[in-house]
Order: sequence, then structure tokens, then C-alpha cells
Amino acid sequence: MTGTGIVVGYDGSADAEQAVAWAARESQARGCALTVCLAQELPYPPYPASPASAEQPGGSALHRGKEALARGLRVAADLIGGDAVRPLVATGSPAAILCKCAASAEMTVLGGRGRDGLPGLPLGSVSLKVAAHAPGRVVVVRGHWQPVPGQMPRPVVVGSDGSPASQAAVRLAFEEAALRDTCLVAVCALADGPGQLGGSGRLKTDFQQIMSQEQPEHPDVVLNQQVCEGTARTTLLQAARDAQLLVLGARGRGGIPGMPLGSASATLLSHAPCPVAIVHADE
Repeated sequence: MTGTGIVVGYDGSADAEQAVAWAARESQARGCALTVCLAQELPYPPYPASPASAEQPGGSALHRGKEALARGLRVAADLIGGDAVRPLVATGSPAAILCKCAASAEMTVLGGRGRDGLPGLPLGSVSLKVAAHAPGRVVVVRGHWQPVPGQMPRPVVVGSDGSPASQAAVRLAFEEAALRDTCLVAVCALADGPGQLGGSGRLKTDFQQIMSQEQPEHPDVVLNQQVCEGTARTTLLQAARDAQLLVLGARGRGGIPGMPLGSASATLLSHAPCPVAIVHADE
């Protein structure tokens, strides 16, 4: 896959700062540039004003937005150095802008919820829209992910139903496990297999074939394959409890034709206890 680096959406929220920190670590591991993007619609949402900006004629919402972006840039620069970090300020729909950026990015990263999300919702509307519609790889940063000094790194978990669409997710999962020097747990949920005679057996065979195709590209990654009788939602939520990253295809074998995001992927985006990577098949 080719791209111009990693793009992370930033709006000054606590979740966005977590996303910037995650993306900075990822860009350093991949040796690529990081773009911190602040996208605002008119009229601009109210950023908290600093005392200095409130007293100045230029203390507008746009100006305060740029101040917020500067904070995000400092978070990234403190982790990987300023030379690898680029700012981007854009006016318009944040979801539309990030989807456009994703077309040339190696990966697009967002926090779970932004500043203007409804209280109590587990996932913001911008994060959901970008995960569903942006091309390539989208990571929604949530839950636990920070390495714990002195402890073994948590595994990367990938869900695969053996379909060609899930192969892109498996490919990313192997990459991430190799970058993080950890093992890969690959989960296949038989309850989501085709509702026909022999459907579960075919799903298991296709799953194992994909794993055998992708594993030789990363021979140093320890692979743990788990074939489970439950649904993808249940088994992957359980596996993600001890994971540092959960990787999923945008859609599996089932689902409604034309839907950009399958029901299992949508559920796990909202409820997984760790960051979730969504991979579209045409990456």
C-alpha cells in the first residue's frame, strides 16, 4: 500500500489528544510523516479561549481553533520531534475532509469522541462516518493501548470470516504485530458463517487458508488461531479485553449489500476496550 503518511483528526478534546499520541507512535514505527488535521465547519464550535486570545481582536473561534491545533502539534512533537509533524487546517465538514485526506494516506486516525459529541454516546458521529466511508485503513483510538513498562506487550487481535474482504484486515494485523513486536491472535466466529449446509466448515477452511497465505510475510510473528462457536461480536469483545489493537474488515460475508460497515464492526467500534482498526477491502 502506498500513501503520504498518517493523518490524525484533532479538535482539542481529550480523546483527540489520545489519538494524536497513538498516531505519533504509529508514524514513528512506520517511519512516515504525521499530519495533524483540524477541520472546522462554519459557524465554528466554541473553543475554550485563553486569556490572551480573548483580549485580542484576533481572538475569534478560528483563531482559538488554531491555538487548539498548536496544542495537538506539541503533543506529537514531544513524542517524535517536530520535523516529522505537519499541520493542516481546513474549513468544512470534518468527516468529509478526513475522508478526502484518507484517499492518499497510509492510515487515518481519530479519537472515539470529539468536543461536540452528545454526552453518553460511546462513539462520535465523525468517527463513525470516517470509519464507514473513508478508504483504506481507519483507526479509532479508545480504551487501553499505552504500553506498560515491565510487562509483556498486549497482543494484536484480528477478526476474520475467511472472506476475501477480511484478507486486507489480516494483512494489517500482521504488520501491526510485527511493528509492535507482539503476537497476533486471529479469531474466526463460526456462528456468523453462511446459513447453509457445510457453511461453518467452509468458513473455517477459508479462514485457515488466508492465515497460511499471510503468515509467511511475517515469519517472526507468533500466530494464535482461535476458531470459536460464538458470534463475532461476542468472541472479539472477549479477545479484545487483553489486546492493544483490534483489527476488523469493514464488512464480512453477511450484512446488507451496499452497507459500508457491517453490524459487528459497528458494534465493536462503539464498545471495544481498545483501539479499533477498520480496513476497507479496496485498500
